[in-house]
Amino acid sequence: MGRTFMSPRLGVRDVADRWARSARALKKEDQKYGKALADMAKEHSSEAFVACNDPLEAATFSVLVEILKRQERLEAEMKADVDP
Repeated sequence: MGRTFMSPRLGVRDVADRWARSARALKKEDQKYGKALADMAKEHSSEAFVACNDPLEAATFSVLVEILKRQERLEAEMKADVDP
């Protein structure tokens, strides 16, 4: 019999599900951040699979892309507030 390997897409979903469960173990005020990370992990999972065979790497890559997008958006908003 051959081995069965989990696809990276299913692997990312499993990672995100574990992160969501872990978020519930955090202090109440931190739980929303844990849930946000779990949600971010799923955001770019399809694109990340092209180059990432490891589900954790794909999930981390997705989260980092979302964090950078949010940072850029905030910086643009701050700049718009300063410019007349």
